[in-house]
Amino acid sequence: MKRLCRILLSGLLCFVFSGAANAQGKAGFIVSGRDKGSVASMDVNGVTYVDVQKAARKFGAGVELFAQSKQAKVSAKGFYAILTAPLAEIIVNAQPQKLSAPVIINGGKMMAPAEFFLLPSFQEAVDRYVEFKDGAFYVERRFNLEFADKQFSGKDTLLIFDALKDVSFRTEQPNKHTVVVTFPNVVLKRDLYYRLRTSYIASMDVRQTRSDATLKVILGKEAKDWSFTEQDGRLVFRAGAQKAAPVLASAAPAAAKPAAAPAKPASAVKGPSLVGEKPSVLTEDDGFEEMTVAPAKPAAISPASPDPAPKPAPVLKAEPNPLAVRGARKKMRIVVDPGHGGKDPGAVRSRYREKDWNLDVAKELAALLKKGGFEVKLTREKDTFIALSERSKMSNNFKADLFVSVHTNASKNRNANGFQVYFRSEKATDKEAAEVAAFENEAMQYEEVHYNFVDALLQSLAKNEYINESSKLAGYVRNAVYKQPGIGIAVNQNSSVRQANFYVLKGVNSPAILVEMGYISSNKDRARLANGTVRDRMAKGIYTGIVNYAKKEGWIE
Repeated sequence: MKRLCRILLSGLLCFVFSGAANAQGKAGFIVSGRDKGSVASMDVNGVTYVDVQKAARKFGAGVELFAQSKQAKVSAKGFYAILTAPLAEIIVNAQPQKLSAPVIINGGKMMAPAEFFLLPSFQEAVDRYVEFKDGAFYVERRFNLEFADKQFSGKDTLLIFDALKDVSFRTEQPNKHTVVVTFPNVVLKRDLYYRLRTSYIASMDVRQTRSDATLKVILGKEAKDWSFTEQDGRLVFRAGAQKAAPVLASAAPAAAKPAAAPAKPASAVKGPSLVGEKPSVLTEDDGFEEMTVAPAKPAAISPASPDPAPKPAPVLKAEPNPLAVRGARKKMRIVVDPGHGGKDPGAVRSRYREKDWNLDVAKELAALLKKGGFEVKLTREKDTFIALSERSKMSNNFKADLFVSVHTNASKNRNANGFQVYFRSEKATDKEAAEVAAFENEAMQYEEVHYNFVDALLQSLAKNEYINESSKLAGYVRNAVYKQPGIGIAVNQNSSVRQANFYVLKGVNSPAILVEMGYISSNKDRARLANGTVRDRMAKGIYTGIVNYAKKEGWIE
């Protein structure tokens, strides 16, 4: 049946590609009004696809391709996405999203709908506004000030600007024919130069400096008054024959701006009314080349609405990253996971069952953590069965900052003994570590759960996102247990921190470790762990390691 499905799927893809073969082309990149090349594209059933690898690199994003699994990981600052062919489901910062059409493979290239690069979180990560129209990406700075229009009449000339947030400015007139307006801490959409040659404005030049934007206006020979003011929610430079308030033509409505951030500049500073000598007209270029502006002005896509009208997006919040939001909560959240439970006893020797020791130590650890000021959740508080996949979901729903799973080891080798702590990796430290993971993963035999693509893909991501922090946490816990008096279980400083592919740690959106307190199969370790006082001291050692990690990482003083 599976083989038949694969054949049908392959046939479907071949049909799609055969229909698309005549629609292959190029998708252009227009960056700040300039042509910056193109990438391979193709049209399939009305959807424009682009080469994921080449397009991502055009935006300055990183790309990893995985040919065997037909996946790609696109990453930028505070952003990562996993794309898988031939699926429309993608993962963005550990959250599932769906594109309007599936990702596909064509000619050895991974192709994604162009809409992927319009995602608000991607635009923020690459610090650009992006629109796709007429077969091209139009890319602009993430601006908050743009030149919108110019307006001419017999009595004045207006230069009109739109702002996406409160904008302050200062004006100065260094000589009788030049006015300079400076906007501190503003990002301009695009540098522009216009040679207007009207009676009131000869030319305008608006430029972005390192952190400011500057408007330079050369007044025309008939200009006797100028001003820079707010008018109907827009910023307007006016030069005219006499002093007057600017009147905006109804044919040039203000661009829609976020209601929460209307433009409210500081009080306008008006220039002097020149009733004496008229300003001279500057006949030289003043060092600027004459430039033209593309007539079609790309519109920024608003993250709040799919409406393609020219609505520059408001500033977005960064995608949450559990490792980077420590200031957002006063308390660290920790999930303590007692391994096994219910119909899954774990390792058993004589009358001792692993699940009982795990629960006892986990409850003591949780009590110590609560007393220490942490927010704590136990995945189970009594002898109940919980699927491995549900444990990671519980942790993510709790928005945990750490996940600690408590276990007791076992081996066919009766000489095997000692404390160990693991963090997850696809590749085990050695054969023994792989065997430990295989044993713990046997709990899946008790589960009656069917996993979908999103679950599986989310679980596969954790190995990359938190491996370093998990390793660090494991080291702190190992050191604290080693120093904790009264435990009596060996802690090898060179080999007790290990890595292996533990299913329970998959998909946890935080640093996660699995503690193996000792070997129930070892006579010595079993005798120690059968003692309630030793188990309490084990909990205290793990607790101390967590506290030391939290202090080092700045969670607590």
